[in-house]
Amino acid sequence: MSLSLLIMDDLKTAMRAKDTVALEALRAIKSEILLAQTASGSKEEISADDEVKLLQRLVKTRKESARIFTEQNRMDLAEPELAQIAVIEKFLPAQLTETEVEAIIAEIIAETGASGIASMGKVMGLAAAKLGGTAEGKTISTIVKKLLV
Repeated sequence: MSLSLLIMDDLKTAMRAKDTVALEALRAIKSEILLAQTASGSKEEISADDEVKLLQRLVKTRKESARIFTEQNRMDLAEPELAQIAVIEKFLPAQLTETEVEAIIAEIIAETGASGIASMGKVMGLAAAKLGGTAEGKTISTIVKKLLV
């Protein structure tokens, strides 16, 4: 089942349950999917990789907003953002732990023979391709820097 259909089903469920937080998050996902489809000029479904990237971008913006609201002691605004993150993450693939990511990156470094920070770009490219949507870019970057230095 495509992401669009899953979102529509969950939207209907959230409307019946009068779950405003889920509704807001699901409508944001639906909106981003429609924008991605119309940006390419076609009504075709977007690829699964693009869907994961779209969802990760939505989570990232909400995490940043929640962080800012928390710094400003505005928990009334931070809590809905955090609740929306939980709703959006249901549609993302399971995230790897830092130790799992570190093991995969160490394997990539061993295969490529990379050493020093100058090899970071090559390792990052391979790691991002291999890990796909299972780890955040920031986590990957931090671990690559740690292992290459």
